[in-house]
Amino acid sequence: MLFIKRIMAPRIQLAKAAWRWVETVKPEEIKQEHIELAYRVNLPACKRGTCRRNCKGNPNCLVGIGEQAWLGEIDENAFHNIDDPNSERRDKNTFVGLTNLGATCYVNTFLQVWFHNLELRRRLYQCHNSRAQEHNIESDYEPQSICEHLQYLFALLQNSNRKYIDPSGLVKALGLDTGQQQDAQEFSKLFLSLLEDTLSKQKNPNLQNVIQRQFCGQFSYVTVCNQCGRSSALPSRFYELELNIQGHKNLTECVTEFLKEENLDGDNRYYCESCQGKQNATRRIKLHSLPPTLNLQLMRFVFDRQTGHKKKLNTFISFPEQLDMGPFLEGNQDQNCVYELSAVLIHRGISAYSGHYIAHVKDARTGDWYKFNDEEIEKMEGKKLQLGIEEDIAETVKSQTRKPKCSKGYHCSRNAYMLVYKVQEAETSDSSRNIVEVPGGPYEFIPLEWLKKWLDDSTATKEIDNSLFLCCHNKLHPDKVGDSKRVSLQAAELLYKRYGGGPRLDNSSMCRVCVGQRCRVLRLKNQLNEDYKEVSNLIKRTLSGEGYWVGKASLRSWRQLALEQLEEDEHETKHSNGQTNGQGPHTNNSKEFLPELSEVNEDEMRTFNEDIVCSHGNLSIAETERKLVSSEVWTKLRAYFPKAPEFTQNQESCQQCLTLEQEEKDNEAVSKMMALDQKNQLLNLFHEKNRPILTKWPQDTDVLYIVPLYFVDEWKKFIRRPTKSSPVSNVGNALLLCPHGGFMFTYDSLINGDAQHVALLWPSEWEVISRLFIVDQPISIHCFKQTTPSGPTAEYTTQPDLCWECREGFLFQQQRDLREYTQATIYIRKVVEDKMMMKEVAPEMNASSSEAEEEKEDQPKMDGEKDPDFSQVSSSSCIVNKVVEPHEIVLCFFQSQDSAKRLKLNDNSIAKLAVAAPVSNSTKLGGIRRSTRHRKLRGEKALIVSANQTLKELKIQIMHAFSVAPFDQNLSINGKCLTDDSATLGSLGVIPESIICLKADEPIADYAAMDDVYQVRMPEEGFKGTGLLGH
Repeated sequence: MLFIKRIMAPRIQLAKAAWRWVETVKPEEIKQEHIELAYRVNLPACKRGTCRRNCKGNPNCLVGIGEQAWLGEIDENAFHNIDDPNSERRDKNTFVGLTNLGATCYVNTFLQVWFHNLELRRRLYQCHNSRAQEHNIESDYEPQSICEHLQYLFALLQNSNRKYIDPSGLVKALGLDTGQQQDAQEFSKLFLSLLEDTLSKQKNPNLQNVIQRQFCGQFSYVTVCNQCGRSSALPSRFYELELNIQGHKNLTECVTEFLKEENLDGDNRYYCESCQGKQNATRRIKLHSLPPTLNLQLMRFVFDRQTGHKKKLNTFISFPEQLDMGPFLEGNQDQNCVYELSAVLIHRGISAYSGHYIAHVKDARTGDWYKFNDEEIEKMEGKKLQLGIEEDIAETVKSQTRKPKCSKGYHCSRNAYMLVYKVQEAETSDSSRNIVEVPGGPYEFIPLEWLKKWLDDSTATKEIDNSLFLCCHNKLHPDKVGDSKRVSLQAAELLYKRYGGGPRLDNSSMCRVCVGQRCRVLRLKNQLNEDYKEVSNLIKRTLSGEGYWVGKASLRSWRQLALEQLEEDEHETKHSNGQTNGQGPHTNNSKEFLPELSEVNEDEMRTFNEDIVCSHGNLSIAETERKLVSSEVWTKLRAYFPKAPEFTQNQESCQQCLTLEQEEKDNEAVSKMMALDQKNQLLNLFHEKNRPILTKWPQDTDVLYIVPLYFVDEWKKFIRRPTKSSPVSNVGNALLLCPHGGFMFTYDSLINGDAQHVALLWPSEWEVISRLFIVDQPISIHCFKQTTPSGPTAEYTTQPDLCWECREGFLFQQQRDLREYTQATIYIRKVVEDKMMMKEVAPEMNASSSEAEEEKEDQPKMDGEKDPDFSQVSSSSCIVNKVVEPHEIVLCFFQSQDSAKRLKLNDNSIAKLAVAAPVSNSTKLGGIRRSTRHRKLRGEKALIVSANQTLKELKIQIMHAFSVAPFDQNLSINGKCLTDDSATLGSLGVIPESIICLKADEPIADYAAMDDVYQVRMPEEGFKGTGLLGH
C-alpha cells in the first residue's frame, strides 16, 4: 500500500511547533521558556534565498517585506497567455523586460532608463493616487493619468515575477501609434515635459519640481558686440544638451563645439542697443549649473539638404565612463562636476527611418550593466559595459570605417544616440531603512503590515498602531505574533520617534494568562477523544451513589459542543473595546438562560445542559428529556463545560413550571367541554347541513342572518382542536360594514359572488350565536313577498341598510385595481374551427411551477368525457354571458358536435372582502367555500402580463408559447376581438385571471424564424420569472 505524507504549510508547522510543549506541561507549570516558545521569539531568522516570500509565522523573518503588497495586486495572466509558466518566469536577480507592441522599442528604452533613476522612481511612488488607495485588490486596477500609468508600470517592473510585461496601457494613454517608429529624441523631450506639467499639479511641494531637480540645468546665451564691447546674456534652462557629432571623434570635442564662440557677421549681424544698429558680434553658450542626471543627445539623425530627408550619421564617437564637466562650467566651482556613465541608448541600423532601439543601463544599486532589448534582458559580465554586436551592423562598402581603438575607461560607438551621466556622489543611506534586523538583545514587536507600507512609501506612512494586537490583558495576543516582526530596540526607538504611535510591545508584553489558557484548551483538545470513549462506557453502567441530571440532547452532542466551546475559549481574549482580535464582540451564553432555551433544538444548542433549563432558569419538568449520570461522568463533563448549569439528583423541578402545567391542563379540559357544548348547539353549522340558500329563499322564514365566513372558519378550528386552538369570543361583523356602519353588499352581489365571504344563519342559529358570543353588530337580510297583477314578487333588504356611497367607492377601487395590475396571470385558450385542437408545439414558457403541476393532474370527469371527440371545440360556438357586476363574470360555453356541454371556466377567488370571484348562477350560496383554483384545460396556457403592456407585446409572448406568428393570431375576450396592437391590455379590458381565446389562421412550422419575422424588443419586466431569463 502506498502511503502519501501530507506536507503542511510552513506557517502551520511553525504554529504547531510553538505549542508542542503543552503535551507535557500543565497550565500551572508554565515557565518563561514556554512563553517564549509560544511567541516564537527564539526561531532562527530566515536568510535571503531560503524562503520564497516573507514567512508570516516567523516574527524573525524579514525577507521580502513590502514585496507582497505589489505582487498581490498583479494579475499577471492578463499580460501573457502562455503554456509553460516557467518559461516566462523572471530569473533571480534580473530585471523585467517590456513587450514590443510593433514599433515601440524606442519607448521601451526610455522607460527602462527612467525606471533605473531611483530618485525619480521613488518620487513617482509618492504621488497621491486616491484611486489606487481605494482600489479593491480582487478586481483589476486600471490607471488613468500619466502619473498613475508610470507608477503602475514601474511597480510591475520592480515586482513582477514574469520576464516581461506589457506597456500597452501607457502607450494607449499617450495615443502613440504602435505600428510607426517615431523620433526617439523628440519622444524623450515631449514625455519629460508632459510629466513635469503633471507633477507640478501635485499637492506635495517635493513632487512639483522633481523633473527640474533631476534633469534641469542652467546656461545662458552670451553675445558681445565687436564695436562697443557690450555684453548681453539671455538665461535659459536645459533638460539635455544636443551635441553635434559630425566631424568629431570624441565626446569632449562635441561638448567643446557646443560651447565654442560663434561669429555673427554679414546678414547674421547682431543688433546692438548701445550702438543702435547692427554690428558684428560673437556669441557663445555659458554653462552655469548642471543637473544630477545629465542627458547628452548625440545628433545622429540630421537633415540632408541634398535629398530632402533625414539621414543617420554613423560616425564613431568615443565617450568616457567618468566625465568631468568642471572645465566647461562657468563659475560655481563648488558644484560636483564629476559624472559617471549610467546609460547608453543605441539605434541599430543605417537608416534614420528604420532600425531597432536598445538600451544599456547600469544598476545603481550593484553597479552591474544590463542590456535591455525589449523582452530580453542580458547581464554584462564583470560589471563592464560591452556594446558588442551593436557596432557590427553591416553597412555599405563606401561608408565602412574601422572601429578606433579606445583607451581604458572609454567606449566607442557609431550607433549611440544618447548618453546618460549621473553625478558622482558619496555613498549615503537612510539609517532608518538599514537597521531593521533580527535583534539579539532588547527588542520590540512591530506590525508586519505597517512595515510593508513603510518600505513602500516612508513619507506617507501613518503612525504605528498596535491596538488590534492586544489581548484583554492589554498585552500581545499569542495569535498575533505571526502578524508582527521582532526588531531591535534601536530600530523601534527610531521608528517611534519619527512616526509615533503605540502602545509599544517589548519582551514584557507576552501574556502569561493567555498562554496558560491556551495550554488548558489544547490539552483538553488532545484528551477529548479518550474522554469521549470513557464517558460513553461509564453512562452504560448502573448508577450507584449520588447522580447529576444531564440533558439527553446535550449528552448526545457533548463532544461537538466541547469542540465548539474549546474553539471559543481559544479565541476568547477580548480587547478593552469589547472586540476579539479586532474582529467583533465575543459573548458568553452560559451566564444567562433566555426563556426560549427550554425549547432549543439540538442542532441549535450552544451551551451544555441548556436543554433541561426552563424559562425560569430552573430544572425543566420534562423528565423524559434528561438522564441521571454518575458523579464521575459529571466531573469529566464539567472540565469541558465549567459554566454549564448543574442539577443534582435531589434537585426539584421548577415549581413555576409545574403550576403552569397544571393550569394548562385545567384550561384544556375547560376548552374541550366548551367545544363540545358549542358543537352540539350548532351541529348543522359545523357539518354544513341544511344551509339556507339565497336563490331559493326558505318558505318558513322571512329573515336570515349574516356573519363573516372567517368567524365560522375560526370557530370550526376550535371545535376540531380545542386544545391547540384558541376559543372564539367575538363574531366580528364590523368586517362587513363600512366606516359609516352601512352594509357593503347587496342581495344581487351576494348572489353573484360576494357570498363567498359570508355565512348565512337560520334565526334559531343566530339566537345561539348571540348567546354564546359577543356580537358587535347584527346583520340580517329580509324578504318581503308581495302579490301583483303580474304575479308574486319578492323584495330584499338588509339591516343595516346598504351604504351606497361606500359601495360605489368599493366598486370604483375594484375596477381600478383590475386596470392597474402588474405581473398578473391570464389564460390563453387556443381553439380551431371544426378541427381537433392543435397540439402544443413549443414548451410552456411562462407557466409557474404550481401550474405545471396542475397540468399533470387528472382532469375532472364530466358528462360526455368518455367521448374522444369531447375536446373538439368550435370557435363559432364561443358565447359570453352578459356582465352582471363591474367585476365581470366571464363564462364561456363550448358546444361539442353531439350535445351542448356547459363548463365553468373561471372560478377564482380574489382578496378577502375586496374583489368578488365570478361564479355561475347555479352555484349554491350557502356560505360553503368552493375550490378557487383555476382548472386549466388542454390547449390552455398561463402567461404573466401587466396592465401597461401592449397587445403587440402580448402577441410576442403568445408566439413563444404556441408557435403562432403574431400576424396569424386572432384574439378575442368576452366575444370582443382584440385588434389594436398599440393599445394596452388594461384599456382592452384584460383583467387578472381573464381567458383570451386564440384562433390561428394557419400554423407556422419554422418556430426559430418567427423572431426574424416580427422584430420587437420586449420590455424587461415582461420576461421576469420566465424561462427566457434562465429562471
